[in-house]
Amino acid sequence: MIMNVAPAILILGQNSVTVARKIITVLPGATLYGLEGRTSGVDISFTNFGETLRELFVQGRPLIGICAAGILIRTLAPVISDKRQEPPVLAVAEDGSAVVPLLGGLGGVNDLARRIAEAFDVKPAITTTGDLRLGTTLLSPPPGYHLANPDDAKKFISDVLAGAQVNLEGIAPWLSDSKLPIDPKGDLTIQVTEHLVAPTANCLVYHPATIAIAISGMIDDAVALVPQLLADAKLEKASVAGIFAPITAAVDPAIHAVASALKVPTRFFTPNQLESLLSQGYSPAQAAAIAATGTSPLSSPSANIAIAIAPQVIDPNTIGQPRGRLAIIGTGPGGSPWMSPEVKEILKSATDLVGYKTYLDLIGSLADGKQRHESDNREEEARAKMALDLAASGRYVAVVSSGDPGIYAMATAVFEVCDRYAKPEWDSIDIHVAPGISAMQAAAAAIGAPLGHDFCAISLSDILKPWSAIAQRITAAAEADFVIAFYNPVSKERTWQLAEARNILLRHRTPDTPVVLARNLGRPGQTVKAIALEQLTPASADMRTIILVGSTKTRTIKRRDGNIWVYTPRRYTHKKI
Repeated sequence: MIMNVAPAILILGQNSVTVARKIITVLPGATLYGLEGRTSGVDISFTNFGETLRELFVQGRPLIGICAAGILIRTLAPVISDKRQEPPVLAVAEDGSAVVPLLGGLGGVNDLARRIAEAFDVKPAITTTGDLRLGTTLLSPPPGYHLANPDDAKKFISDVLAGAQVNLEGIAPWLSDSKLPIDPKGDLTIQVTEHLVAPTANCLVYHPATIAIAISGMIDDAVALVPQLLADAKLEKASVAGIFAPITAAVDPAIHAVASALKVPTRFFTPNQLESLLSQGYSPAQAAAIAATGTSPLSSPSANIAIAIAPQVIDPNTIGQPRGRLAIIGTGPGGSPWMSPEVKEILKSATDLVGYKTYLDLIGSLADGKQRHESDNREEEARAKMALDLAASGRYVAVVSSGDPGIYAMATAVFEVCDRYAKPEWDSIDIHVAPGISAMQAAAAAIGAPLGHDFCAISLSDILKPWSAIAQRITAAAEADFVIAFYNPVSKERTWQLAEARNILLRHRTPDTPVVLARNLGRPGQTVKAIALEQLTPASADMRTIILVGSTKTRTIKRRDGNIWVYTPRRYTHKKI
């Protein structure tokens, strides 16, 4: 059973969170859905259980409901139609004492139930007769095997249960070690082969994942060429275990296009892993095919493609390395509620987290099970190098910034390091930037709409740029009448810069210009208040404070409860000539 989609775990109350988190430890990547108002600390909140459950079911998501089995059955009844297409659906007791597979026999629900039950040291409530009596599920083979003719399986299993003997052709330990009545003279046949065959009513055909396709160099129309080469060799596409290549070819889109078309993973070899084979005269593609299978490749009309067949099922996860991935993410100014769905998905999938300890702590349970690489907030270049080196080794690394990673944060640091040092091994990394809510956006939203018209952002830190440049920009922004967001306003070592910035602004703004001070946004101790520009002093802020200085048009609205709204009008008044 191979799940191509991460499961969804649905809970209706806070008491189920502990059990759900334990399930996630055996099903990494699973998403926890919780009923809004009754659960906290979940990945996604929902308001309508029925609509959410049915929508996930139609999408093909494996579903684990920590609730009564009857609730799941009644809720899904309107959308249950084709058992060959339905995903696994299980009910788990709130205390983990029962694991009940309900739907998805062809999708591996019994295997999924066993994995979950093992985590709670209980027996799954499996009722499938064939599974119990034969010691295996012919309709749902284990990873590495594909059943070619599932429509013939129901009668086949019935005949076996009625006493028919089975002739096993080919090698498949999961079948030979089962309770199947195997006899070379059996009337029924199970054929295990990577070759194209025409199944018959009394024969089940399983295609093992024993074929490795290796690609190196650019290939025209590889998505069409590879299936044609398989057909010419009378090999079944379902037996392809993966696409293999030298790591230097990881950026080749053809490799990933072929893997996507065949729905298999890509794996890559470093120069050291292929050096011996290349020295023997093999082409890069041939060397990769041999490294993946241990056998000589078949003849191929293209020097950039090689096909080899392993003597046993290939587990791509144990061969070479995946293409390294580096995601530079912004968590927003606070905790989980500020994170985008994209950022949460990245954090769930990542293997390693790199960042300032304070920011890593804000991630909460999304950091569970990840390798944490903490560093001081000022060690940005070293942090970027570490992240790139980890990704180059095949890891999925998330560089964590608060706010938005591209605003005075780690995205720029990573690209600066890539540009300055340009290590060849970094070329293969898939780098992605995932935006976050910036501190200035959060501050503005907390007090109204001070960024409602033209604005700019200026960092008051003169560690990476001279104060003369900062002063020039403050002056230009003030003269242009921008609303200004000040980042990094004050630190223990830097206090006079904010006072000097205020003095520059007072040459162009009135003393009562609204200024917003927002500290610890989205975190415990959050404060957001408005003061007048003449009241702005270094004691007003620290490195956890974002400051928004209004333009000459920015206005305030005093409310009856004593609070103040701050906004900048969208329209300017034009005088008629």
